[in-house]
Amino acid sequence: MGIPTCNTIAAIENVAKTYGDFVALDNINLNLNLNRGEILSILGPNGAGKTTLINLMLGRLSFANGSINVFGLKPGSLALKRLCGAMLQVADLPETLTVKEHIHLFQSYYGAPMSYQKVIEYAGLSEIESKLTKGLSGGQKQRVLFALAICGNPKLLFLDEPTVGMDVEARHALWKAIQDLKAQGTSIILTTHYLEEADFLSDRIVMLNQGRIIQEGSPEQIKAQVNTQKIRFTAEVDIAVLATLNSVKRATQDKHFFELQSSNASATLQHLFNKTKTVEQLTVTSAGLEEAFLQLNREQNNSVQQ
Repeated sequence: MGIPTCNTIAAIENVAKTYGDFVALDNINLNLNLNRGEILSILGPNGAGKTTLINLMLGRLSFANGSINVFGLKPGSLALKRLCGAMLQVADLPETLTVKEHIHLFQSYYGAPMSYQKVIEYAGLSEIESKLTKGLSGGQKQRVLFALAICGNPKLLFLDEPTVGMDVEARHALWKAIQDLKAQGTSIILTTHYLEEADFLSDRIVMLNQGRIIQEGSPEQIKAQVNTQKIRFTAEVDIAVLATLNSVKRATQDKHFFELQSSNASATLQHLFNKTKTVEQLTVTSAGLEEAFLQLNREQNNSVQQ
């Protein structure tokens, strides 16, 4: 089945979702103008509404008001299911089937599935394809769930916290698979708490907080919202002194290292060297996605409380 003609992959208009008194999504509007082979990350703290939004787009949840369409189709419709794949945050597998049996079963659901060998290669399962699910580690199960999500050769792939439980090597292997799928034209919507992952993979980012969209843009545009630099070093000095340095917005300590967030690194360093001559292992870097994420969420939380 071809992709329906549509200017946007998904259009979400005035959508609200509540669980009792808890507002998971607060009348959000979002047009996902993803091209083929682009990755959109949806970021936010726990409870921000990320997984709820994905489940609404997949038709797994109903919503109180508003409208959602994906490829111009209704969430949950058979036509849309044939175009999408999903790896969800909470999922389980029957323990009495082998990895190979699971993949063959899911391939049978589609008219034109991805080849078995390709699925195995993308998910890195060649060494465990004959194992029963019950004997797999948490990271291995994540790779199987990824394999099942791509069995239908989806045009749009939802990945909700895909690398949870994976070691560093497996995580980077999955990043490579995601990039390969992107290169062949698959569009991907990703949620993750690993901000390094989002920064590395994403073409665009949507940030949610308390059910509202607080920022949209490329990783570079998001990071540009934060005009700070990170100064990291060791020194024989009290952290209370560091917090008083010129232009310092935040001072933290991680084992032997101090880390300063500064709006003017030159002024901070000059003041620092006046306070102590013991500075070593000094690095100065621009604000990363993690700093932008933390600052933008703090600003949003403060504005809500006022």
